[in-house]
Amino acid sequence: MPAFPKPTFDFTYDLQAEIAALTNYRNTKPGRAIPAKAANRLLLATWNIANLGAQERRPKDYALMAEIISWFDLVAVQEVKNDRKGLDQLLSALPQSWRTLYSDAAGNDERMTFLYDSKKVKTRELVGEIAVAPSDLKNVKLPDTTVAKFDGFDRNPYIASFEAGNTVFCLVNVHLYYGSERAKPALERRALEAYAVARWCERESKSKHSLTPIIAALGDFNLPKADPSDPIFKALTKTGLQLPKHSTQIGSNLAGDQHYDQVAFFPTGAGAKFTGEAGVFDFDGGVFARLWNTKTPVQFRSYIRYHLSDHRPLWAQFEV
Repeated sequence: MPAFPKPTFDFTYDLQAEIAALTNYRNTKPGRAIPAKAANRLLLATWNIANLGAQERRPKDYALMAEIISWFDLVAVQEVKNDRKGLDQLLSALPQSWRTLYSDAAGNDERMTFLYDSKKVKTRELVGEIAVAPSDLKNVKLPDTTVAKFDGFDRNPYIASFEAGNTVFCLVNVHLYYGSERAKPALERRALEAYAVARWCERESKSKHSLTPIIAALGDFNLPKADPSDPIFKALTKTGLQLPKHSTQIGSNLAGDQHYDQVAFFPTGAGAKFTGEAGVFDFDGGVFARLWNTKTPVQFRSYIRYHLSDHRPLWAQFEV
């Protein structure tokens, strides 16, 4: 998306005070608890960080985001711009053991990115993108769409494999096409992209040549509602992928009414490793109390989305 406008008002904050507020919110707000890191567990998260590299964030903004990221072991990040300055500053704010993998830039000048703690996670051989062969495009179809054909992704989902403990994961980082919120062709194109991801996951999980059957697709699916009546949800779950319910059951956007960000996996494979612990962390409820008390909700959100993000991180825990 285009970069958000910079807020027209000034607001300064004390970094350590806001980190303490976030930590307190994590520890005391019902449903917001994130498990502590453990040797036999993988804390996996996904976070769309708005226009990372295009918006003029300050060092303390990156440090605040890095604090949240450091609570996890591996994070899929979306909206990293081709200009990697934002990613570089975020990585420099993380502990020295953190590393990154990223794709080439595609739609909206975005790279798909993984950040991971190399003390806990190491990369494996499989790295690439989901690309549907021209001869196979005609097979990506859904019975309830009128779009003539699927002609490829706006941003090819990025595949990377990682090992934690005794477990090898194949992760698919996605940011599906959005288009218009209500225009039928845009929604149908998004549904076809969702089905193409699900179809790849099914084929890979069953292939005798796959590196691992433990596969999860995660990221910004631009999913309005995690409900069987939603066309994007139906397309994503058509091959058997499941979206775990989480402790908060709030949306991953700042308004809390959209379920854009998800982690999806089959009941077997990654599902067999899932501990049942998952959630959305609404950091916006834990930071900048003084800003909330002195500005309107619209102004508060404009500041949050510019200096941090308009999406909240979603996480899930797995045995390793």
